[in-house]
Amino acid sequence: MTHDCLLALGSNMGRRRAHLRRALGRLARLPGGKILARSRFFETAAVGPRQRRYINLAVRYRTALSPMGLLVELKRLEALGGRKPGRRWGPRPLDIDIIDYGGRRLRGPWLTLPHPRAVQRAFVLAPLQDIAPQWRPAGRATTARLLARLNPAAGTVGVARGGAD
Repeated sequence: MTHDCLLALGSNMGRRRAHLRRALGRLARLPGGKILARSRFFETAAVGPRQRRYINLAVRYRTALSPMGLLVELKRLEALGGRKPGRRWGPRPLDIDIIDYGGRRLRGPWLTLPHPRAVQRAFVLAPLQDIAPQWRPAGRATTARLLARLNPAAGTVGVARGGAD
């Protein structure tokens, strides 16, 4: 049995787009997994301490893994991408979050679904609008409406243009 998921990816260290492209390739090669759609790249302000801006994107992904199995694989991909354990909201070469897993609701010590802060984050919602504009987390408004409600100063979002990272 497979499940369609929404994933958010971001990078604000080194060659940001290169980190994300490698992660997409690795994600596509996970057993029983398939990328169904991906958003454009977006450049967004970092949350937390002053640091370099992020490049973010969203992916609609089909997987045969359980929610925890997927989380374990995503953490492995983050480590392969150079992520080291560190402070919350610190800079990172690769961050991958499960935003939604087939509409399932889950609350556990390691994973909460849908992602509890996704609806407050322009850096998640703007890329999601590209691939899932009608997504309704836990019965809330659509991605497009949630994004429209956010304070623009809460996280400047723009489509990342080509060029140097």
